[in-house]
Amino acid sequence: MRIISGKYRSLTLAEFKGEDIRPTADRVKESLFNIIAAHVPSARVLDLFCGSGGLGLECISRGAAEVVFNDFSRDSIAVLKKNLARLKGAENYEIFNLDFADCLNKLSGSFGLIFLDPPYKQESGVRALEIIARKGLLAEDGIAVLERDRPFSGEIQKLSLYDERKYGITYLSFLRLKGEI
Repeated sequence: MRIISGKYRSLTLAEFKGEDIRPTADRVKESLFNIIAAHVPSARVLDLFCGSGGLGLECISRGAAEVVFNDFSRDSIAVLKKNLARLKGAENYEIFNLDFADCLNKLSGSFGLIFLDPPYKQESGVRALEIIARKGLLAEDGIAVLERDRPFSGEIQKLSLYDERKYGITYLSFLRLKGEI
C-alpha cells in the first residue's frame, strides 16, 4: 500500500498483518482519486472507517485542508499513527477512536469529502450515511463515497446516488446532497 500522488507520492505505508483487515487496493484507490481529484485540494475530509488511513493520507498528500480519521479498532489507530509519523510536517488532521455513530454525533461542521469503508459484512456504511444526512455533515457540493462488496440500494433522505463503479468485488458508490447533481 502506498500514497499515489501529491507531496508524499510513492511513500509506502504500514499495513496490517493477517487477513482480517481489507485496505482499499491501490488500483481501486487510484481509480477513486481519478474521479474525485478536483475535490481534494483544500477540502475538509472525513475518513470514518479509516483502518490504516490510506484514503485520508492520500488526501493529506494531495492538499486537503483537514482530515478527520476515525476507527473503532485500537490496532487500526496504532497503524494509522505509524503512517502519520511518516508524513513529515503534516499537522492538519484529527484522530478519533470511537464507534462510527459516536464519532458522527460528536462532529460538527461539514465535510467536502466523506469516505465510508466499513467491514463488508456490516451495514454500518448505510447507517453512517443516514446520520451524515440527518446531521448535515456533507457540504453542499460535497461527495460521500461508500465502499462495499455490493451495489448501493435503497434510499437515504437528503442524499442521492449519482455514480457507481465496480472494481473486482469492490463497489464504489458516490452520493451527494439531493439537488446537487
